[in-house]
Amino acid sequence: MRKQVIIPAIGILVAAGFGAWWYDLPVKLGLRPEAQKEFVLYGNVDIRQVSLGFRVSGRIDELVVDEGDVVKAGQILAKLDAVPYEHAARSAEADAAALSATLDKLVAGPRKAEIDKARADYNESLADLENADLALERAVQLRPQGNISQANLDQATARKAMAAARAQSANEALKLLEEGSRAEDIATAKAQFQASEAALASARTSLADTQLKAPSDGIVLSRVREQGAIVAPSDIVYVVSLVQPVWVRAYVAEPDLGRVHPGMKVRVASDTRPDEAYEGTIGFISPVAEFTPKSVETPELRTDLVYRLRIVIDHPGPDLRQGMPVTISLPETTASTR
Repeated sequence: MRKQVIIPAIGILVAAGFGAWWYDLPVKLGLRPEAQKEFVLYGNVDIRQVSLGFRVSGRIDELVVDEGDVVKAGQILAKLDAVPYEHAARSAEADAAALSATLDKLVAGPRKAEIDKARADYNESLADLENADLALERAVQLRPQGNISQANLDQATARKAMAAARAQSANEALKLLEEGSRAEDIATAKAQFQASEAALASARTSLADTQLKAPSDGIVLSRVREQGAIVAPSDIVYVVSLVQPVWVRAYVAEPDLGRVHPGMKVRVASDTRPDEAYEGTIGFISPVAEFTPKSVETPELRTDLVYRLRIVIDHPGPDLRQGMPVTISLPETTASTR
């Protein structure tokens, strides 16, 4: 009786084993892909925060937000007393305007009225020269007859020489006005004006820097300074936690490195909501191996070499807080059919 029961049972086991072998045979031969399995990693939400301070020194005039406040990119967080920087900006504007006028004057050159006056002065000097020349000629003719003294002749000669010099000077002055400003003078004035423009831009930048703005969306973690405090450019005023984008730091062991690649879609779940996973994308895989950090929980030995991953959460929720541990599920790639 016992043999009658054992023999059919053995037959059933043999048939089941043969059926399993026959089912897996196409997979072993590469005729059918293997069923997908999940590959699990463990990591933490990256702690991303920034220490904010003014780029200029001064007295804090107003603190707009406090610890725990949600801030948006570009939102004003604090203000310095801007009066000294407003004065500096106005002074730089006046200097730039003065140098701009000087440059315009040199580029435009002498006015027509100035040239006309110089030409008239030159013509007048020519007339004086002609009269002096006539007076000298008469003195030369009268001197042999003794009608004038030698002193008078010398004076006439000197007056002609002075008239000739004045005519030459007036002629050169007219030529200078007609030629206009020197190229070197224009280049110097232009360089001085450009320097004043740079000083003005710097003054305006310093004035704008009296307002401390949030670089991106975030939450204020701490307010380090109080209203009325004198701060230097290196002093921290706020510490802000950045909420976008949310990155997850994980590590993959060297034997499993071939299972992951940039752009791969993964699912990230927290201990708070293990059944509500977020979709993420592997955005970075470190090219350098490192020893497993002590804060990482993996089944492998901690002395194994691992590679760091950065996973970007596409649409994070409020339950993903910085530093919290998460579980990353990656679908294992199927074997290609050949």
